[in-house]
Amino acid sequence: MGFILLVCTILCVYIIPGWGQIESDANVLLRIKQSLQGESSDNILLSSWNASVPLCQWRCIKWAHENGVLLDCKNNTAKNVTAASNPPLVVYSIELAAAGLGGTISKDIGRLSHLEKLYLGVNRLTGPIPLELGNSPRLSSLSLTGNKLNGSIPPSIWNLCGQLVDLLLDGNDLSGSIPEPAFPNVACPNLQILDFSDNHLEGPVPMFLKNFGDLQELDLSNNSLSGTVPEALARLNLSSLNLSHNNLSGFIPLFSQSFGNESFAGNDLCGSPLASCAEAKAQKHSGLSSGAVAGIVIALMATMVVFLSLFIGLGNKKLLGREDHSFNEFEDEETAEARLVLFEGGEHLTVDDVLNATGQVLGKTSYGTVYKAKLTQGVTIALRLLREGTCKDLKAFLPVVKDLGRLRHENIVPLRAFYEGDRGEKLLVYDYLFKGNLAELLHDARGGRPALSWARRHKIALGAARGLAHLHTGLETPVIHGNLKSKNVLVDEYYVAHLTDYGLDRLMTPLSAAEMMNASSLEGYKAPELLKMKKANTKTDIYNFGILLLEILIGKRPGRNDSSGDVVDLPSIVKNAVLEESTLELFDVEILRGMRSPMDDGLLQALQLAMGCCAPSPSVRPDIKLVIRQLEEIRPKSYSALYTPTESRSELELAF
Repeated sequence: MGFILLVCTILCVYIIPGWGQIESDANVLLRIKQSLQGESSDNILLSSWNASVPLCQWRCIKWAHENGVLLDCKNNTAKNVTAASNPPLVVYSIELAAAGLGGTISKDIGRLSHLEKLYLGVNRLTGPIPLELGNSPRLSSLSLTGNKLNGSIPPSIWNLCGQLVDLLLDGNDLSGSIPEPAFPNVACPNLQILDFSDNHLEGPVPMFLKNFGDLQELDLSNNSLSGTVPEALARLNLSSLNLSHNNLSGFIPLFSQSFGNESFAGNDLCGSPLASCAEAKAQKHSGLSSGAVAGIVIALMATMVVFLSLFIGLGNKKLLGREDHSFNEFEDEETAEARLVLFEGGEHLTVDDVLNATGQVLGKTSYGTVYKAKLTQGVTIALRLLREGTCKDLKAFLPVVKDLGRLRHENIVPLRAFYEGDRGEKLLVYDYLFKGNLAELLHDARGGRPALSWARRHKIALGAARGLAHLHTGLETPVIHGNLKSKNVLVDEYYVAHLTDYGLDRLMTPLSAAEMMNASSLEGYKAPELLKMKKANTKTDIYNFGILLLEILIGKRPGRNDSSGDVVDLPSIVKNAVLEESTLELFDVEILRGMRSPMDDGLLQALQLAMGCCAPSPSVRPDIKLVIRQLEEIRPKSYSALYTPTESRSELELAF
């Protein structure tokens, strides 16, 4: 079947009238443009693809000469070349990730014979992947991540094996089985990343993957693949493997690499790192899954912990009147059992303290309300009321909240206590920081807002990175922030950053966690691989940090503008500025004020670091330790002292 399709492709290209005619890549792009934009004709990026516009101004396109040398758009002659002059130039790359595309992928894409990079991820493209895409012999990087593409994967995709390095088709509606190459023993000698996750693929995990000897990352998760895990996969030198949430069964082959449970979860598999096959068989006969057995143990332990650690008292539960004076979320009950679990620094709190605190609403989300609360003894705290129905039950909730209560770091807002009422209402008690959050400091136009110099912004960014590093490394198991954004970076009077809202997704039901991620997506912080609601991880946290750093540098609020409806995509803004050679115009004017050299003060290096964190492929994003090291290396020359616990207030004031 694969051979027949290959022959058909050759016939289409060379025999069908019109296909064999030589045509400039510029004219081919103009047809592709019509297909990509669909019914919309006002895409700001595609509007630059115009026969009368110089090719160097076609946005998101890189041109090359036929010998492979990239077109130098700084050259005065090259600047004026247009499609109308029919120049002997070829398309080297199309980089339209997150570009608001809503059409289809034209079969004309196969006519760009010199195309090396095609990035169309994170759009709303529909329809099938064209068979003709396999006619791009030089294509090395292909990303169609996070669209609505349907149909089957064309077998011609393996025609690209000669040069292919990255192949990302994840997060679509693709179905059918993973196709076999047209010829036996086809190898992709350079392929390093293969991601077909989050589709509707069926059939077995293909045996031919054993021929992809250079493969580093393989992700086939969240599909409907069946059968066993091929023994041959264990012979690949993989650094990352994800076969989770399929219909696979049988024994897991012995991998030389150490992969965790998450690589195989959600199947009917047994063997390391999951339960042994004998144990799995016994659990089947007993009617209990390994998760159920673990749940019983955790439930028993959690129950013991609750009875040993909580305070029992009678709260009057009268959380007085109006919204900006109380938390009128509970009804009065004369005999209500209240539970309070205390963590380090919250030992002085009582049930009555929490329930009788007066304060005001700071913010509301789909999953809860945050209050600024003043205790009777005058101490101010922050209370987060988690909305009813958003949280896991206490047995699953309590071990997680106890982990979060153990975290202590100067760049993390500490969790001081957890309260649960008799009807399951849940409150988290944190320290309150008076200065506000980073989003307010960056975007609040009200008078009196303090100037944010590059020194202050750098300090905030470095503090946020250090806080994130502690989340990822401070406990035995990494704590994923899951909702990192400027609103969740609190800043004190000395511009020290403190992360809040960390780990909340672990406390929530899957539906509530997905809603929280959706909200982050609208605010421009969602990593491309989370489009299908995959679980957040350290790499998605790094992506969010990259957006945060861009927001600090550029001064623009990412995501959808509530008033205009426009979407601000910060990575795309940077890419376009680089193409247009206007990089220095990106930076917020407050950063540049009084600065002699942006290069010497590390601004361009910080921009490069932020874009590295926002890389579409998780594998190329730096880890948080490297982020911290690079931020420390580009410390602004305008101040030398970094915040440490031993610095006096006067020293800190002099530094800023």
